[in-house]
Amino acid sequence: MKVSIVDAGMQHVAYAEQIVEALAQAAAQRGTGIARRNPEYIRTKLAEGKAVIALEGPKLAGFCYIETWSHGKFIANSGLIVLPEYRQQGLAKKIKAAVFRLSRKKYPEAKIFGITTSLAVMKINSQLGYKPVTFSELTQDENFWKGCLSCKNHDILERNAHKMCLCTGMLYDPLEESKMAKIGQKLALLKGLIKNKNTQKPEPQL
Repeated sequence: MKVSIVDAGMQHVAYAEQIVEALAQAAAQRGTGIARRNPEYIRTKLAEGKAVIALEGPKLAGFCYIETWSHGKFIANSGLIVLPEYRQQGLAKKIKAAVFRLSRKKYPEAKIFGITTSLAVMKINSQLGYKPVTFSELTQDENFWKGCLSCKNHDILERNAHKMCLCTGMLYDPLEESKMAKIGQKLALLKGLIKNKNTQKPEPQL
């Protein structure tokens, strides 16, 4: 049966407990530490349509959700999970692309960021347009950093005054992308003008 990735809704709240357990197991396997999610919090994200969920029929295959910070100026795509039997099939990349699309639709002007220890997630983020940044460029919302309290590496973050940890910060800035797109358009126009000038036939001499 084919795996489908859909925007979450009320019909998916029953998956919350399974999602939380899958996230906890993945964190334990990696041994890098990750903040444990609350089932009620995940249920809220599912009900509000601020998540995408991957399903093979009724069976959970993967998940990721949206968090907002600094009054909507920053958003994070968090809790990415692919269940073990669905790994190595490119599903994580598809889920990240789907939640990125949903994030851009719901919050078109917000900066999208994440912190991760996963090289695979870093690669996917790079393909979506994220850039590695220092923690100072991420949200300074205290509630975001409180989410790291349950991570086993939180003492490292504290010792470094929230400036660095084992995670890498990554950021997608829609304004920066817009600037680059405009620069690209100007360069294309300039190249077109130069090409047209070089291909013009010389005026016949009298």
